[in-house]
Amino acid sequence: MKITKYVHSCLMVETESQNILVDPGQFSWESGVFDINKLEKLDVVVITHEHFDHFYEPFVQTILQKFPNVQFVSTPEVVVRLQSLGALQACSESVEEIKIFSRQRHAQLAPLGDSPENIAVHIADALTIAGDRHDIEESREILALPVTAPWGAMTEAAGMALKLIPKKIIPVHDWHWNDVARRGAYDRLEAFFAEHNIVFIKPVDGQSFEV
Repeated sequence: MKITKYVHSCLMVETESQNILVDPGQFSWESGVFDINKLEKLDVVVITHEHFDHFYEPFVQTILQKFPNVQFVSTPEVVVRLQSLGALQACSESVEEIKIFSRQRHAQLAPLGDSPENIAVHIADALTIAGDRHDIEESREILALPVTAPWGAMTEAAGMALKLIPKKIIPVHDWHWNDVARRGAYDRLEAFFAEHNIVFIKPVDGQSFEV
């Protein structure tokens, strides 16, 4: 499996048979790291919930212009919005290589905002995407771990990972850190998880890596 991180929570996951894009949000789009002109194939787009940093309509519209038949998997609320944008295939159920295993509300945001439905998925039975939660109850060998957020802290992220014990962790949801803070946090998390025999991957935006 090859993975490329495109800022914040946006991942391109390339399996043997499919290219799967996760959470095409505003931070990822406006960073300029993602270049759709270089993308020759896209089979599925997974959107964990409706917040703008995971679902940005201009990003999705650009995807639909090039890949009008791409399959979307998301919450019912997002599916309605996708259909209004012209998506031909959008559902809130599991599809090939994408298993929805959790449907809960987004982590608590009150009093700052509402918590929409959030799906968590396993991709190719190898990679787990939690969306915006620190309390999912299962993980495959690789976990995309939201490491910082207005709704959660790095300590909570570490606690969830220790309960799940994946073999590898990919940090996501970290646009909020500047580059210096991100490098420092990655180093601390790498050392911490190494003590628990978990590999912490330190991705560079736009650069692919094998897992």
